[in-house]
Amino acid sequence: MAVAKVIEILAESETGWEDAARRAVEEASETVRNIKHLWVDGMQAEVEGDTITKYRLNAKVTFVVRDSRD
Repeated sequence: MAVAKVIEILAESETGWEDAARRAVEEASETVRNIKHLWVDGMQAEVEGDTITKYRLNAKVTFVVRDSRD
């Protein structure tokens, strides 16, 4: 059995939600190892005029702390 932990990340991109998700994983991976899952908990967009200028998402990142098979 594995022991996993979940952290919440807030990410932002000027190009889209997929890029924001990629940035969330990149940011988390600077301090966390063994990332296994990203769950998008919510999405928002900042709008100026009639144009989306920033894509934002709240994401939960799951990583394995200990695997009993180790």
